[in-house]
Amino acid sequence: MDELLAQFLIEGREQALEAGADLAALQRGPADPARLDRCFRAVHTLKGSADLLGLTPMGRVLHAAEDVLGRLRGGQGEGGDFSVLLEVADQVERWLDDLDTVGVLPESASAASQALIARLAGDGAAPQVAAADDWDGASAFPGRAGVAIRYRPRADGYFAGDDPIAIIKAVPDLAQLRVSLAEPVADPALYDPFRCTLVIEALSTAALPAVETALRLVRDQVALATLRAAEAFAPAGVEVETARRTLRIDAARVDQLADLSDQLVVAKGGLIELAAQAERGGDGQALGQALRAKQAELDRLVAALHTTVGQARMTPLAPLLGRFPRLVREIAATLGKPAALEIEGGEVEVDKAVVDGLFEPLLHLLRNALDHGVERPEARTAAGKPAQALVRLSARTVGDQAVIEVVDDGAGVDPARVRDRAVARGLIDATSAEAMSDAALVDLIFLPGFSTAETVSSVSGRGVGMDAVRAAVTRLGGRVEIDSRPGLGTTVRLALPIRMVLAKLLVVESAGERFGLPLDGVAEIARVPADRIFPIRAGRAFVLRDEVVPLVDLAQALGAEAGPSSDRVVVAGVGGEPVGFAVDAVVERIDAVVRPMAGLLAGARGVSGSTLTADGSVMLVLDLAELLA
Repeated sequence: MDELLAQFLIEGREQALEAGADLAALQRGPADPARLDRCFRAVHTLKGSADLLGLTPMGRVLHAAEDVLGRLRGGQGEGGDFSVLLEVADQVERWLDDLDTVGVLPESASAASQALIARLAGDGAAPQVAAADDWDGASAFPGRAGVAIRYRPRADGYFAGDDPIAIIKAVPDLAQLRVSLAEPVADPALYDPFRCTLVIEALSTAALPAVETALRLVRDQVALATLRAAEAFAPAGVEVETARRTLRIDAARVDQLADLSDQLVVAKGGLIELAAQAERGGDGQALGQALRAKQAELDRLVAALHTTVGQARMTPLAPLLGRFPRLVREIAATLGKPAALEIEGGEVEVDKAVVDGLFEPLLHLLRNALDHGVERPEARTAAGKPAQALVRLSARTVGDQAVIEVVDDGAGVDPARVRDRAVARGLIDATSAEAMSDAALVDLIFLPGFSTAETVSSVSGRGVGMDAVRAAVTRLGGRVEIDSRPGLGTTVRLALPIRMVLAKLLVVESAGERFGLPLDGVAEIARVPADRIFPIRAGRAFVLRDEVVPLVDLAQALGAEAGPSSDRVVVAGVGGEPVGFAVDAVVERIDAVVRPMAGLLAGARGVSGSTLTADGSVMLVLDLAELLA
């Protein structure tokens, strides 16, 4: 995929999402001149880019939409029917998806474009689309690669001093040229030599910017199309490489990375000198001190580099969240359930990996909210609710986590129905189900194979969805919670790490294995002799500064046999209360990158992730609160 198209897919999607959001707001409420102006600018920019890339159907419909928006800005029309304009924005998003996956617009693009233009014409006078916009560069120069040009000079161009032939001759690397008359001349004697009726078609093998520069003075009279050779296009049904993943990074952060890399090079040079001293048999104590100092310097640089890279990978959620309004409209229309989507918190920034992995889980949640949560219009009216449902997709930061919520005002989840379906599907036995709380029953919807749908539809009902949500969020290092009130609606809450950071871990040994404990949850390390430990109910406890603290053997909590008795106890906060964990030994404190668990260990209880130790072995990082839950 060429660089120009890749850039268009990034910027074009942003402009389409912006236009769609503004049009949806204009459709719901009174006309807002600022929104109307912003929408007009986005459509105008999209149209220009589509024309430059030779995306004729897209360019034509955007030109027509631009004309309608122009009339509305000028006060013409009675408020305007924004529903058709919103369909244009949705169609442009679908075309951008097609370009991203197969590199070309679908064969149906021309018909879809003509249908939308005809509908837009119903808003007033038919949009006047220039003849140049109807031109298909690929058909004019079949099988050729390059920049196709169609230059239709103004009728009064001669009086303005234009020389069309000289202008087209200035285009670099012309490979083909064709000159014709726009209007046939029946009688040469009646031909008006002072009126320009030329149509000039040409093909250049130069880069698009060079062609644009040569034609910059007559750009309004020119249509351009970037053509690729026929073999460059994938045959129908064959996928090609999608657009490369890109990330916009602030220049200041790039400068920070460059500075840190320079410092690391200098630090590496210092290690070479120390190695040379060791080979010469230098003073061992002085060499050890120098190595310690160099290690401290490297620790500082590596931590700073990791932090800066993490900051560079941060990206706002707005582009991701902006993809859902169109999808919600399409799903709602399929289900026959009018619904509006409200979005909040697009400015929240998270790691790019989290953004990339969130689309499918959020789409599942929105589908389920519309299919299972939202009632049909007549049922909502009978319940005293507006016929149009409201779904809210919001994001906010809480500490070092991003919390994303999908909230609907539908019927909610009925715990009794969930229990009956889970038992009927054999997912849980009846005795266990009867003993479960309502909250625990609602949580059963995340079990694989669970569904409350009575029939299978194109949207849901196959028992695949909510379990996939939990699995995807767990892979990203997050968790999923659900809160539902029958008759009032459901909230599904995702809590995800904002960025991948170097975690400070306390390494302990228990039952012959080493484990990492998050240091921010550790209050202190104490020595508790056996004579200070006393039984309390079914467990043990000890007194720490006049406070009774429960004592848990870490090995037993992990399901292993307890090792030899030790007086080392790690005191950690669990649920706001101190809890002591007896360990065999406290080894060291380290900085490490903690990765979420995957595969068979993804659901391991009490394990939040894993990391690699200095010798290359894998060490589990424990979640002490979950271990005791």
